[in-house]
Amino acid sequence: MDPMILMDNLWIMIAFILVILMQGGFILLEAGSTRMKNAGHIAGKTIFTLGIVSLVFWAVGYGFIYGDSAGGVIGLSNFFYGDHAFEGEGLSSSVDFIFQLAFAAIALTVAFGGFAERAKLSAYIVFAVLFSAFVYPIVAHWVWGAGWIGALGKQDFAGSTVVHLTGAMGALAATILLKPRIGKYNKDGSPNELAGHNQVFTALGVLLLWVGWFGFNAGSTFGVADAFFGFVALNTQLAAAAGAVAALLIGWASLGKADVPTMLNGALAGLVAITASCAFVAPWAAVIIGIIGGLIVFYSMKFFEKKGIDDPIFALSVHGAAGVWGTLSTGFFATPELAEMNGGQAGLFYGGGLSQLGVQFISVVACGLFAFIASYILLLITKSLTGGLRVSEEEEIMGLDMSEHGSYGYPENVNPQSSTSTNTGA
Repeated sequence: MDPMILMDNLWIMIAFILVILMQGGFILLEAGSTRMKNAGHIAGKTIFTLGIVSLVFWAVGYGFIYGDSAGGVIGLSNFFYGDHAFEGEGLSSSVDFIFQLAFAAIALTVAFGGFAERAKLSAYIVFAVLFSAFVYPIVAHWVWGAGWIGALGKQDFAGSTVVHLTGAMGALAATILLKPRIGKYNKDGSPNELAGHNQVFTALGVLLLWVGWFGFNAGSTFGVADAFFGFVALNTQLAAAAGAVAALLIGWASLGKADVPTMLNGALAGLVAITASCAFVAPWAAVIIGIIGGLIVFYSMKFFEKKGIDDPIFALSVHGAAGVWGTLSTGFFATPELAEMNGGQAGLFYGGGLSQLGVQFISVVACGLFAFIASYILLLITKSLTGGLRVSEEEEIMGLDMSEHGSYGYPENVNPQSSTSTNTGA
């Protein structure tokens, strides 16, 4: 076997591991950004929904994305994926499959950001199945399969639209139907801060996501021969750095204090924004894309909160607003050389006119509307199947650790009876 082909397969398996470990980043990010009484629930639901999405992707998700296309809308073959043989002069089909599975899992985790601290465990289970089967795969087929948006020349190298915007629209539908958490808003509509319990966890989660993103973006090169993955990694690093700095500075200027959560969300916004354009733009443009992502996330967080949308993990801002910007950014900054190499046309600032920007805009509108409407309908179905999406007021006040699982994530801190000393002597 050609050693270079072996290296390609090894690189994608490493990238898969990095992307799967992003789930660990989400556990720490979400648990740290919410209250202690829900920490064990948040950690646990991330693991079991990873199990659900893996099984659904194996059964139907991969086929809906990469199966024989029915009019550019959905794939209709390769269900219950079972071909594990090495195929020809390229990636093993099973290596490709497992890498694609990791992306589906990230989209679902983003969508669940809109459920935080108030949704039933049964609602997580049912929606995980439905979203993984009927929302993410269809958007992915449109763009990455033999779908109609891909045929237009859409540029979304690693998923600003396919993964992040799709997940964010699922989160938006959930936040609307679930309504705000108890105590988030006063009677006059003014918001209260329901602060997360551990900024160290949140920061560590962001760092794990940052590292995992190199598998997400650089892994999407699907090879090592020309070392292009290094260029993609460079753009990813610069955008994340610029997003963190920009969000820190705008938050400091606006709030009078250097707000840590804002800075952390700025780093993630820079990563989301560069995900579509990392293979299409020059490094200087990656910095600009990251800066604008950091600014967008700050103002969009304020916007959604003002509109009465309770988004504890800021999925709508980090993955939604930044995902839209990242998708559009290639329409401005894509260079002719990189566009020729990776598909599509040059951006507006490189003499490409409005053509590529128009394609990017169409994809944002089409994919965003579909993901929101489909998720909303599937959540209504979930509601009918589970007897409601939201836990009772008493259960929410108690915390989902105890009400849904019967034990606390922090038993010694939350349950006074468990902190009784068992010390038997010196």
